[in-house]
Amino acid sequence: MRPLRHFSSATATLLLSLLATGCVYRMDIQQGNLLDAEQIDQVEVGMTRSQVRFLLGTPMIIDSFNPDRWDYVYRLQRGHQRQVYKHHLVVWFEADKVTRIEELVPVQGKESTVPS
Repeated sequence: MRPLRHFSSATATLLLSLLATGCVYRMDIQQGNLLDAEQIDQVEVGMTRSQVRFLLGTPMIIDSFNPDRWDYVYRLQRGHQRQVYKHHLVVWFEADKVTRIEELVPVQGKESTVPS
């Protein structure tokens, strides 16, 4: 009787541990600058770097080889979902004034609105 009781408790422990591994919590991962359309629409050609920084915050990437380009990158991956939301805004400067604003197309044709 003793070995049978040991076997059943080991089996029960093994089954519980296997069931518990399926309940893994995965948190949302956000990285970068979350910008809404209102903020982006306020940036205009001719603004200074400090005005852009005030409106949009510090850029995620300032290229050391091209200091006239600021990249605002945002990435969101929700828990167990495989879909990754990406948004990329590039602000171009010349003589410390905005010359061009580019919203790069989201990866794989995904919409540029944050999923809820």
